[in-house]
Amino acid sequence: MTDDIDRILAQWAAERPDLDTEAMGVFGRIFRLARLAGDATERAYAMFGIARADFDVIATLRRSGEPFQLSPGALAASMMLSTGGTTARLDRLEKAGLVARSPDPDDRRGILVRLTPKGHALADEAVTAGLAEQQRLLSRLSPEQASQLTALLRELLDGV
Repeated sequence: MTDDIDRILAQWAAERPDLDTEAMGVFGRIFRLARLAGDATERAYAMFGIARADFDVIATLRRSGEPFQLSPGALAASMMLSTGGTTARLDRLEKAGLVARSPDPDDRRGILVRLTPKGHALADEAVTAGLAEQQRLLSRLSPEQASQLTALLRELLDGV
């Protein structure tokens, strides 16, 4: 069985037989898979009227546990974003009634971002739909293969 990546590697082998293109094959497939999986997951979130960026915020608050609130700085750090990038998302989500901002009782200058009941319900529905889509994509592998792939990717990431 061959794929588009194999054809690309064959072209490089013909033009530059001196190159070891194994890494190109691995990462080319990872990049394509990430894009395809991201697009499929994005479509699942769109059924709920949210984009992946919106999901990232409400999911971060949802998985933070009771009381499902964080400071904007902690939220941004958890999502690996700048606080400026987080502000636009929060404005949009607050307008949609999915999050609410309130003064931080422990810091007069700070605020807390809290998941609303509507946001909590939407986060639960969206994570279920997104996971179903990801599981559908992974279903081509046996459970043992999926576990092996997880272990290999973890090991690869640990070395980066």
